[in-house]
Amino acid sequence: MSAVYHSHSVIQLAASSTSEHRPLIISLFAVFVAATLAITVWAGRQTKSASDFYAGGRQFTAFQNGLAVSGDYMSAASFLGIAGAIALFGYDGFLYSIGFLVAWLVALLLVAEPLRNSGRYTMGDVLAYRMRQRPVRTAAGVSTIVVSIFYLLAQMAGAGVLVSLLLGITSDAGKILIVALVGVLMIVYVTIGGMKGTTWVQMVKAVLLIAGALLMTFMVLWKFNFNVSDLLGTAAEKSGHGAAFLEPGLKYGATDISKLDFISLGIALVLGTAGLPHILIRFYTVPTSKAARKSVNWAIGIIGAFYLMTIALGFGAAALIGPEEIKAKNPAGNAAAPQLAEYLGGVGTTGGAIMLAVISAVAFATILAVVAGLTLASSSSFAHDIYANVIRKGKATEREEMRAAKWATVAIGVVSIALGAMARDLNVAGLVALAFAVAASANLPTILYSLFWKKFTTQGALWSIYGGLFSSVFLVLFSPVVSGKASSMFPGVDFAWFPLENPGLISIPLGFLLGWIGSVVSKEEPDAAKYAELEVKSLTGTGAH
Repeated sequence: MSAVYHSHSVIQLAASSTSEHRPLIISLFAVFVAATLAITVWAGRQTKSASDFYAGGRQFTAFQNGLAVSGDYMSAASFLGIAGAIALFGYDGFLYSIGFLVAWLVALLLVAEPLRNSGRYTMGDVLAYRMRQRPVRTAAGVSTIVVSIFYLLAQMAGAGVLVSLLLGITSDAGKILIVALVGVLMIVYVTIGGMKGTTWVQMVKAVLLIAGALLMTFMVLWKFNFNVSDLLGTAAEKSGHGAAFLEPGLKYGATDISKLDFISLGIALVLGTAGLPHILIRFYTVPTSKAARKSVNWAIGIIGAFYLMTIALGFGAAALIGPEEIKAKNPAGNAAAPQLAEYLGGVGTTGGAIMLAVISAVAFATILAVVAGLTLASSSSFAHDIYANVIRKGKATEREEMRAAKWATVAIGVVSIALGAMARDLNVAGLVALAFAVAASANLPTILYSLFWKKFTTQGALWSIYGGLFSSVFLVLFSPVVSGKASSMFPGVDFAWFPLENPGLISIPLGFLLGWIGSVVSKEEPDAAKYAELEVKSLTGTGAH
């Protein structure tokens, strides 16, 4: 009883401290948003051509792109979702960190260099190279937009939690308003800054996020005299689960279904990165394929360091704050990192308010940068693949194509605001895992078959993309993520007949299988000369844009 009372008193103290220092918090927030907008406007003035808008003029160095890639990848899921998942589920929460990091090896070894050599602006460029242009580009565009919107949901949910925590907003209408504000900012970033503006915002945000995480990691370890064993022991004790908190099985392992769910999650995380459209288009912003490969090496180093720090953040939140208090702020644990920042600075003090404001502003900058990257990927795919090559049959001017991209940005912004408002109480790491599952089911099989299988046909590409896409989205709709549980998107109803929270175990093999069957039964004869051309181009960079 006393522990519960202590938890409530600390929450009340934190709430009063936050309200007392609210002007300071709002001012720091405003400075971060104004700075990123200034960068966007500055970059927008240098965006003249379609190459500038889609690929930043291919002027970024390997290190700059590596920093931007890590900025694009270390999303609200990485910072808020993983810290929360570790704080609530211990070892099983940390599995997200492992999955997100290992996924980069697939991207590095299989996709980065061939993609940079073969394409121009979008994933559709590579897929349509030796296929019938219009159906394949349409499929690539649809898939890109669906994956991006799933990923956008997670960022919107994170933004809603973060800003409502800082501003003390508890009403649903207030949270929906915050989601709408993020949507409007993202539309401004992309329409004004294009890829140049987005890349610079991502680079600045990556530096801020690493610095913020490093500071918090240092402070957590300092609290435990740099004794990691002490930190883990206290976290296990405070969690209420004892030693089980540090062992596999707290979230995934109690039942056979949860074990299968874990395997499904692992496959989706490891294979999903190489199919994420907003990551794939980053490879086009560097001048050469060698720079693309180097930028992935930089990204692995930066992201690896960050994910190591999530261990200290997650277990630190469990040890210093406790799961009850974390859940009281947000049932999915998304507020654990900001709560930890306030605790480290001193709850009820100016130091605590500054730490909370700075870390939350960094997390908000993280959300804005990732949201801009996602929106750019989907609007580029619509304008370049669907509008220019399908609707206008390759006859659109650069100016018309860029105008279409900007209108697409507005439309995607509106859709993601509407969906983000509904997903505001779901764990952001879980939502991102769904985007990974859809990307691994629809995009990865088609990319790998296009690059490495001579007998792959247009029909195979369409079956693979649409089959992987529809199966993964269909299974998610009838999974516990959407209905049937207290933590679902619609907790009041139950139409969940698919038991797994992540569809990857079924939909990813299905995407590969359908691509193979579609090609084998197709009457179309694969173009051997085109494949040979693509093979040389993808491996050597000859004739790359």
